[in-house]
Amino acid sequence: MPEWITPRQFHESAGVDDWRVLANGVSAHFRTGSFDAGVDLLEAIGELAAAAHDPDVDLRSSGVTVRLMADEQHGLSRRDADLARDISTAARRLGAAADPTAVQDVQVGVDALDIPAVRAFWRAVLGYREVGDEDLLDPYARGPSVWFQKMDAPRPERNRIHLDVSVPHDQAEARVAAALAAGGRLVTAGHAPSWWVLADAEGNEVCVTTWMGRD
Repeated sequence: MPEWITPRQFHESAGVDDWRVLANGVSAHFRTGSFDAGVDLLEAIGELAAAAHDPDVDLRSSGVTVRLMADEQHGLSRRDADLARDISTAARRLGAAADPTAVQDVQVGVDALDIPAVRAFWRAVLGYREVGDEDLLDPYARGPSVWFQKMDAPRPERNRIHLDVSVPHDQAEARVAAALAAGGRLVTAGHAPSWWVLADAEGNEVCVTTWMGRD
């Protein structure tokens, strides 16, 4: 039986400094500098995963991004922390440095009066799968997830679709500052450091979110 842990317990685990808890699991990016070096790291990850569980791996010419998906019901487990530590050890052995600024999750939020009816449309048009009562996930883990927020009454004066950008907890304030410097405005920081609500020059909203508050 897996030992389930909180995001905070994951970050307090030994040897996981390269990794960051995001909306849909825990991720790390390792700069390899070449495709061949990335393949070497991928092979090492494959050997480690064979004795643990399968991660999602994105191989590019410049680096390798690894995501350990949280269990949809329970979240993270101790084996996630153990595998993360082992992958980091392998990356260091191969000379691949971690870059925590290169990981994020993007989620689309849809406000709806009738969530089942609206969600059915988006599931069909995107080819996604349903998770729980509110979420849709790309079965190939290529596109952003979609979640649905219940509205009590129509709100025609504001947009009803927004983005959530889940970033590492130690990168959030810099990301917010960059967005404000680029012409955005702060709608509310009342829930920081869990999330900030920002808007562009025409009022379209986005939330910058972290795991903080999901202890």
